[in-house]
Parts: sequence; structure tokens; C-alpha cells
Amino acid sequence: MMSALAQTSRVALVTGGTRGIGAAVSRALHAAGHRVVASYGSNVAEARAFETATGIRTMAFDAAAFEACAEAMERIAGAEGPVTILVNNAGITRDSTVGRMTRAAWDAVIDTNLGAAFNLCRLAMPVMRAEGFGRIVNMASINGQTGQFGQANYAASKAGLQGLTRALALEGARHNITVNTIAPGYIDTAMLETVPPQIMADIVARIPVGRLGTPDEVARAVTFLTAEDAGFITGSTLSINGGQHMP
Repeated sequence: MMSALAQTSRVALVTGGTRGIGAAVSRALHAAGHRVVASYGSNVAEARAFETATGIRTMAFDAAAFEACAEAMERIAGAEGPVTILVNNAGITRDSTVGRMTRAAWDAVIDTNLGAAFNLCRLAMPVMRAEGFGRIVNMASINGQTGQFGQANYAASKAGLQGLTRALALEGARHNITVNTIAPGYIDTAMLETVPPQIMADIVARIPVGRLGTPDEVARAVTFLTAEDAGFITGSTLSINGGQHMP
């Protein structure tokens, strides 16, 4: 049985929270009783449909831009209260080998996948210290652990999240702020729909459990790590990859 502490209602911000893994995380935190804000970049129609279907508030802002993040955090605080659960899930890909990768493609991925996490952690941690509670989960990737051909920018950004997590875990530990990373493997989301069937079959063949993961499996881990009674877990990386990589 979940403890009473774990059911305390908090304000949670999930970036990239209206689709894929982010949408599952938003729904799970909402079901746990939290007041969730799901951010998105530009797909207004999709976000409105998600808000209508779930009752979860959505908000558009550029998480890679510090001032936009600051404004969004102020808006959330005014409407819902201080953010004490932060899930940095927003991410993009701009794949190519380094020999063909443009600086713009490198910067876009680093700024969105890693820079956005810095922006929001920088803004959220002082608030969390004042509240005496904070839970931060950074969404990394198996490809940040193993590397991936044609994804130098993506792999670097996701590996960087693990380093950021460890440093911030040390900064937040005495203030009841935990910071952890989840590193999903291949999860059954729209991102994989463009993968050719034979390549997908080869990917699944390399996963010991013999299938793709589900967004809900990742979301359950986020719910666990953000609970009030998970306060002794910080600076950790939880790999959810069906046994494909065991760091």
C-alpha cells in the first residue's frame, strides 16, 4: 500500500509532456494526485487534444530558451503553485555522422536535450529549497550510455544529463531534493514509426526480453522516483531497456 506521504499533491512540470513517454508520465503523475503541467513546443492541435482528453493543463514554451523557461515557471507558480516535481523529458534528434553534421544540428540537440534541463533545474532548485522538497527526473537514453552511430549530438546530450544529475544530486541532497536519471531503451512510441520493419526486427532481436518497452513502464518509474518516500534515492540512473544494456 502506498504511504500517505507518497500521495501528497504537488505541482509537477513535465517537458515534452503531451506525447510519447512524456504523455504517459503526465498521465501517471496526474493519476497520483499531482497538479501536472505538460509543456510542448509547437504542436497546438495535439496539445489541445491531450488536454481535452486528460484534463491536464498544457503550456507552450521553448525549453531551450532560459527567459522563456523563467516566464513559464512564473506562470505555473501563479496558476498552480511552486513546481516541486520536474521531469526533463523534452528531446529532439538531428541525426547524421559527425562528418556531415552541421553546427546548427549539434547546437539544436544539445540546447534542447541538455540545455533545457539546465534552464529548468536552475530555476526550480531555489524554489525546491525554499519548499523543503524537490524531485527532479532527467530523461536520458540507452544511446547516451552505449553511443550510437550517426547520433553524436544526441548521445552526447543524453550522457551529459547523467553528469548533470550527479552534480545536482550532491547540491540538493541536504535540502530534500533528489535528482535522478532514467535511461530508456527502445520504447514503443511514434518516434519508432519511421524505422523500417527489418531494422526494427533486428532491434527487437537484440533485446533480451524480446519486445519493445511501453511508455507506461517508464512512467511508473517516474512516479516511484518522484514520490515523497523515495527520498533516499538520488544521483542514480535507472535503465529501462529490457536487458539490452547493463551498465
